Amino acid sequence: MSETTIRSNHREQEILRELRLAGGSCRIGPLARRLGVSEETIRRNIKSLQAKSQVRKVHGGVLLAEDITLTEQPFQARMDKNASAKRQIAARLADIISDGDSLFLDIGSSTAYAAQALRNHRDLYVVTNSLSVASTLATRNNNRVFFAGGELRSHDGGSFGHDAMNFIRRFNVQYAVLSAGAINAQTGFMLHDIQEADLSQEAAKRAQTTIILADSAKFGHRAPIAVAQQDNIDILITEAQPPAEITEMLARNDVALIDTSAAQT
Repeated sequence: MSETTIRSNHREQEILRELRLAGGSCRIGPLARRLGVSEETIRRNIKSLQAKSQVRKVHGGVLLAEDITLTEQPFQARMDKNASAKRQIAARLADIISDGDSLFLDIGSSTAYAAQALRNHRDLYVVTNSLSVASTLATRNNNRVFFAGGELRSHDGGSFGHDAMNFIRRFNVQYAVLSAGAINAQTGFMLHDIQEADLSQEAAKRAQTTIILADSAKFGHRAPIAVAQQDNIDILITEAQPPAEITEMLARNDVALIDTSAAQT
């Protein structure tokens, strides 16, 4: 990927972040001033975002697309939602992970269930920014757990920021196990929080295999931030067959699909 493309993708994420902070809409001029670029540059990025159905251009300004969910539920509410599906997904991940494997687990509710499913594994080498994951897997079965530094967020017990990013860069693991807030055919895997997305992308770069855990309630929805480059994602584990257009998106990007419902039939 060229440096120009990387800069453009980063600016698109900044535009989405500014729109969220502004309540979903903003005029072109103020947006350009906040990001320190020309209005023409902003218009080019908006054109790209509109092609991906993430924003809608209006006269003199831009709106977030109506089907983008701007905020995410509190962590415990997400743990309670679709719990049975998340346990199925977590159990399938536990079948893939062997004793002694190394892995990164992120802050998502699905990965919290994954940590619970891995409680009987031994000698795991775990890197995480999730207090829930760390407390589940540390001090048992000779596991080694490495927790990213930084201030813990009050709403989900996650550690983010400069220190956490630098910490993640020090590791190379077999698996990066990540969550997603939404999945659709146009954009792929998305999250609601830019810090989560940045850290997930960093973890994916440093893993031999990247696995997304997502229940079927995420299908066909949008969130403001892309999780990672699609070519960094290797496997999606879910509990139901995705719609045809999402299955085609996975095939285009060489993402293997593991549908836990297929094993039950």
